[in-house]
Amino acid sequence: MEVSLPNGEKVRVNDHVYCSPNWAVRDGTPYSIARIMEFLTAEGTTRGIRAKTKDAFTRVRVAWYYRPSDVSDRQVADSRLLLCAIYSEVIPITQLRAKCYVRHKDRIADLAAWKKRPDRFYYNRLFDPFIKREFEVILTADIHNLPRHIKDELASRYDMIVTEKECVAELTDSLRLCDTCSEWCPSSDSVQCDTCKSHFHMACVQPPLLAKPARGYGWSCARCAHNDDEESGQATPGGSNIKPKSSVGAGSRPRGRPKGSRNTVITPAKQQEETEAKYYKMWPFRYFGQYTIAEDTLDPEDIIFPRANTRVGLKFQTTVPPTGSSLPVPGPDIPERGTDETIEILSCVSRMSGKECKHYPSILSWRTFTPESIVSVDWLTEAIRRLSVAYLQKEPFSNVTMTLLMRLPKWKKEEVRYTDRAWHPSEIHIFENAIQDFGPELRSVRDQISSRTVYEVVRFFTLWKTTHLLEENRRILEARKLGKASPHQPKPISRQPSAGMSEEEKSVVNMKLDGRSIAAFSTCAACRTRQTNVWWKAPKGLSTSVLCDDCGVHWRKYGDLNLKPPKEENLPSAKQRAAILEKREGTPMAGPVAKRAKMSVISTPPALMVKHVMCQCCKKSGAIGKVIKCIQCCMGIHAGVCGATSGGSLMDSTEAEAWLCDVCQNETSLEASLVSDCVLCPRRRKDDKKKSGPVPKDEMDMGFLRARKPTESQGWVHILCSLFAPEVVYADASRLRLVEGVSSIAQSRWESVCSICHRTGGVCVKCAMCVTEYHPACAWKLGHRFTFEMQGVKANKRDTTVQVDFKRDIGAMTPVVFCKTHSPGEKRLHDFCDMNERGETALQVYTKNYKQVPLDNSYRLLRKARRLDAAMEIISEKNPSRVVDISISDTRCHNCGTEYSPFFHPVKKETSQTSEGRDNPIYECHCCYMEKATVAAQRFAVGPMAIEA
Repeated sequence: MEVSLPNGEKVRVNDHVYCSPNWAVRDGTPYSIARIMEFLTAEGTTRGIRAKTKDAFTRVRVAWYYRPSDVSDRQVADSRLLLCAIYSEVIPITQLRAKCYVRHKDRIADLAAWKKRPDRFYYNRLFDPFIKREFEVILTADIHNLPRHIKDELASRYDMIVTEKECVAELTDSLRLCDTCSEWCPSSDSVQCDTCKSHFHMACVQPPLLAKPARGYGWSCARCAHNDDEESGQATPGGSNIKPKSSVGAGSRPRGRPKGSRNTVITPAKQQEETEAKYYKMWPFRYFGQYTIAEDTLDPEDIIFPRANTRVGLKFQTTVPPTGSSLPVPGPDIPERGTDETIEILSCVSRMSGKECKHYPSILSWRTFTPESIVSVDWLTEAIRRLSVAYLQKEPFSNVTMTLLMRLPKWKKEEVRYTDRAWHPSEIHIFENAIQDFGPELRSVRDQISSRTVYEVVRFFTLWKTTHLLEENRRILEARKLGKASPHQPKPISRQPSAGMSEEEKSVVNMKLDGRSIAAFSTCAACRTRQTNVWWKAPKGLSTSVLCDDCGVHWRKYGDLNLKPPKEENLPSAKQRAAILEKREGTPMAGPVAKRAKMSVISTPPALMVKHVMCQCCKKSGAIGKVIKCIQCCMGIHAGVCGATSGGSLMDSTEAEAWLCDVCQNETSLEASLVSDCVLCPRRRKDDKKKSGPVPKDEMDMGFLRARKPTESQGWVHILCSLFAPEVVYADASRLRLVEGVSSIAQSRWESVCSICHRTGGVCVKCAMCVTEYHPACAWKLGHRFTFEMQGVKANKRDTTVQVDFKRDIGAMTPVVFCKTHSPGEKRLHDFCDMNERGETALQVYTKNYKQVPLDNSYRLLRKARRLDAAMEIISEKNPSRVVDISISDTRCHNCGTEYSPFFHPVKKETSQTSEGRDNPIYECHCCYMEKATVAAQRFAVGPMAIEA
């Protein structure tokens, strides 16, 4: 029985074909490859080959093959390699596209020549879609380690056997017979002597073995053990001996496929295509492996599918007490299973009368708060639940309201939303860009939208897809009403695609589009050509939406865009092969040998990808706008971490592409110091600068340490260092603008010694799990972990402690650092770049709640003056004779004679006599005092260097 395909080819049962639904249904994926098992008529009519005419066949049962990319993420360079499967499905006969050829690898004489021919594939492994595991497929003729009657029965039914990789060497080995009873020794209940390589049943040895030796140990039979004892002069009373396993002997065979099994068949390539394989109940192979009993294969009804380890034993089953023993009785507080106390009622419409049910539609429409709610499954489910609860509690339906978006499910402590919150336009923009990059791989899409869960992304993807289909169908209906052609319906084309491919899949592009030829403005996404007879639709993610004839057919058949489709090679005839064999060595051939044409290698252009930038803080990439990059220093960072945006908003793509960090922006504006060293880190000494020279660029731009903010004194502070100094605050914490409070840091903080650089002068922080102190910048360079910890607050301190709610985690947010050798354990931690439901980063939430200047101090100059007064009070308390009250009218500098200075410093051991005979102390102004101090410091610095010289 043969059936003709739309392209004119004729196929029959057990032929291999390309299968595919329409292009819109399969979403741009390549063709699937399958084997025809049987032709079927329409459902409910005469089945199978009993149909009288060929036109009666409307369905076909096929056995699928998988490509390696379908079952795993590993990259396979060979586009002709397939994975067979014991899995069948019934599909419409209209999905058959063209004929192809698939053979087992061991049945191909010349694999390289086979792959050069078009529509040729091969396989040597099987994939089971149910247990998600791969198996080896070997020829039945290569199996030797089986009893004769079992081997003959398998060979008469099947051409191939499916088994585990570990069983290949065992099945292809020579027949293993017990040395005691001369019966076949299966691997499950037999052992092999490590000395003489003989096999024994575990029950045939004396004493019988209850279990096999442990892994890494070998077993010796009684005869070999006795011989070893005689040679060593030590008698052993036991009949068996277990010793460490020796190296591989001469009689043992390596694990894997049998030697030479891949090239056992030497028939010509043309005969291989015409060879009929054996099929038993429409399958050419069956499973025979670790979990198969050999005698069961003789049963014609035995299961042929691959099997896994049975889940039998104490590890998987519960321990049931013996019959007659007393069972524990649940207490009175535990409700009986199946009652109303153990279930949550979602609807009780079936209990309502017809009169009460009639009020449902009017009530629901009256309670609708948005036009889309009446068609929302979540809203309708929650409305029916609330009305059902009101009915059971005998409350009027008028008390039911849908304004509350939160509900408390049974057996849960916290309220949850019954529907997802509305998506922000910025989130939809990132979602659509991720769909363009990753397609329907929604886990990868969710990584780009950290403010949403996987469940929300899946639900929104369904809504987004159906919305686009609805808009497309509306445009088609409007075009039909106006008498115009459908905007997505291609017109019939005059040119036919090559390679005998049919147009039933609707993937051929219309040659005329808006009155112009598509070749005038399109290029092939693979080879960049502009000239072709037929244009095919290209898969998503490429630079253009079309493929040329060669690349389009090659993609659909082989799923590969990197290679040109191979050409059909003309095989020599029988007379030519005989003439070639009769030619003697060194004699010329009958005709001149043509030179091989040069082949030009055309590289595949990169796919059109949306720009992604890696954040230097969390080392994760994100879409532009979510992660921004400085156009001058190329520092990439989350927009919410560096203060480029406020709240959970995203930066516009145009602004993100022209963004400058604060340090680079200051090079033009000159609003702060050009020396961007952090004032909270230790200063570089002059001798260090002379020895090491200028600061290297990679040390200055140390990733996240490049993110700095200007202070009120035109200095700079690392964002990282500002988090660990409680005195440091921001004038605008939402945008991290203008650092204040550096002068308020206690002196003891500056005197701590860093355990990494062993220097003082910077603000140190302690590890959260030990007493080690270090500068935040030094710890970041060394790779310590920086994060926020959510700490619980006692009930008596909740009124005075600021608590935040971040990703449903409530507590006091505290920045902490852990050494590399420490494990945080079960602490509630959130990294700097983690985002909540509103799109705010953890760093934004912390600075907004803990680093904002109090609103009562609204004037920056006033705040600075108050901090200066506090600093002066501390200085005067430590050294009261050091500073003189400037309100004294007769105070002047004895050097320059000025009466105006912020400070007057008394000169030690120098006084003047007044007219009354009293000693009057001599003062000098702050300018003269600092000049002397600078000169003294320079002398002190030069002195030791001169001594060392």
